[in-house]
Amino acid sequence: MIVAAIVRTYEEDEFAIHKLPLMMMGGVVAFSLALTTMVSFGIFERQAIPSEIRAAEGTLAIATRSVQFYDEPDGTVRVEDAASGAEIARFEPGTGGFVRSTARSLVHQRRINGIGRATPFELIEWDNGALTLRDTTTGGTVELASFGKDNRAVFAAMLDKGAE
Repeated sequence: MIVAAIVRTYEEDEFAIHKLPLMMMGGVVAFSLALTTMVSFGIFERQAIPSEIRAAEGTLAIATRSVQFYDEPDGTVRVEDAASGAEIARFEPGTGGFVRSTARSLVHQRRINGIGRATPFELIEWDNGALTLRDTTTGGTVELASFGKDNRAVFAAMLDKGAE
């Protein structure tokens, strides 16, 4: 009914919508629904689980660092090495948006599950170049390379500071 109203030509307004773009959009919607249905019925796998892929390929961790994130009253986000308490990075208000959103999403999961901040997060670099931020308390992980090389580099710098 809605499609018929859109396709109808309004001659008095000199407004016409051609059928071809509408049919193409309908095709995209139908294709998306078909793929979703195939995933639901198990024809395609739901997702690639990085930890399972790493285990199957024998990928090893080459660097690991335990980190804690702190929101300070002035809006600054401070990142500390959990073992030594040394400050690794500091992001003033208006900077470090990716670090803020990543840390807050993992902390949010802890709050939902009633878990405090006693256990630090793990920042792991793998021998295949991947970089993961993992919360061992909730099992939550963020594959940092998935968000682009610049965002990955911010977290990689936190690992590199441990070597200094």
